[in-house]
Amino acid sequence: MSIKKLEIPTYLSALSVMVFIIVLTFFLIVGKSLLIPLFLGGFFAILFTPFSKWMESKKVPKILSSVISLLCMTLIVGGLLSFIVGNVASFTSDFDDVTSKINTYAQRIDEWTQSTFQMDYEIRNKANTDYLKGLLKENSSSISDFAMKTVGSLSGLVLIPVFMFFFLLYRHHLTQMMIMIYRDRDPNLVKMRITSLRKVILHYIVGVGKVMIILAILNISAYSALGIKHAIFFGVLGALLNIIPYVGPFFGVLLPVIYSFLTKDSLFYPVAVIVCYQIIQMLEGNFLTPKIVGGNVNLNAFITFLGLLIGGTIWGVAGMILVIPAMAILREIFDLSETTKPFAYLMGEEKEKTQKNEKPEADNESSE
Repeated sequence: MSIKKLEIPTYLSALSVMVFIIVLTFFLIVGKSLLIPLFLGGFFAILFTPFSKWMESKKVPKILSSVISLLCMTLIVGGLLSFIVGNVASFTSDFDDVTSKINTYAQRIDEWTQSTFQMDYEIRNKANTDYLKGLLKENSSSISDFAMKTVGSLSGLVLIPVFMFFFLLYRHHLTQMMIMIYRDRDPNLVKMRITSLRKVILHYIVGVGKVMIILAILNISAYSALGIKHAIFFGVLGALLNIIPYVGPFFGVLLPVIYSFLTKDSLFYPVAVIVCYQIIQMLEGNFLTPKIVGGNVNLNAFITFLGLLIGGTIWGVAGMILVIPAMAILREIFDLSETTKPFAYLMGEEKEKTQKNEKPEADNESSE
C-alpha cells in the first residue's frame, strides 16, 4: 500500500515563505539588543578558534584556552578603540584654524554670488563659527560612545566576550547538535561540512584583515606624502571601514577630504586625497580582494547589496558588518538539505554551476 504525500499548493508555499520572512524580521528587530552581541561573539569565536585549538594541542585545558583567547580579543579591540577615540579627541586642537577657514570660504561664496547673481546673501555673517566649533567638539567627544551605540547598550558590550567564551568552550557541543538536526545525513559528512563552513568564514575574516592592513599602509603612505595631519588615524580608519562593502570606503575617505579642505590652503589637497583614494580602491577591488579574500563567501553581488541594505536598516553598522558572514553561513546550511538547496543557489554565484558543468566535459575529453 503506497502512502501519498501531502502536496501543498504553490500559493500556500509562497505565503508561508512570506510569513516566515516577516516573523524573522520582527524577531531580528525585537531581539536586537541580544542578537547583535550573540553574532559578534560568534564572529570573534570563529576568529580565535585556531588559536584555542593550538593551545589545546599543547595540553592547555579548554577552559583556560578560551579565557586566554578572550583576553587577547579584549586587548586587541580595546587598544584599537582607544587609538581611534584618542585621535578623534585630539582634533579639537585644530578647530581654531577651522573657524577661520570657514569664514574665508563664506566670504568667497558671498563674493561669487555678488558678482554672478548681483545678490548678497551675507553668508559670512550667518555662518555661526562658534556654533560650528562647539558642534565639532561635541561630536569628537561623543565618538567614544560609538562602540556602545553599535552593539545597542552597555549590557550588549559586556555580553560580546561572554558569548565568545561560551562559543569557544562549547564548540564541539554545538557541532554535535547540528549532527543531530541532520540525523538523516551521514554524521561524518555533516561534521565535515561544519568544519568547512568554519574554515570558509575564518579565511574570509583573515583575508579581510590582511586587506585592511595593506590598505592602512597605502592610506598612511598617501596621506603622509600629501602632508595631511593625523595621517595614521585617517589611514587606519579608512582601512577599518573597508569591512563594510560599498558604503564603508566612501565614509573612510570623506573625513580626510573634509579635514584637508578645512585645514589646507589649497583645493589641491582634498582633490589629491580623492585621487589617491580612487587609485587605492582600484588596486583593492581588482587585485587585493580577489587574490587574498577570493570567493570564500561565494555570494553574488545582488544578494550582498540587498543584505547590506537589510542589515543596515535592522541593525545599523553592526548589521552591515555581520550580514556577509551570516549569509555565507546560511548558504552553507541551506546546501546541506535538498529542500533548501534552491535558496543556496539563489544566494550563490552563477559561475559555480558553469564550472561544475565544464568539469565532466573536460573529464570526458581526457577519457577519449
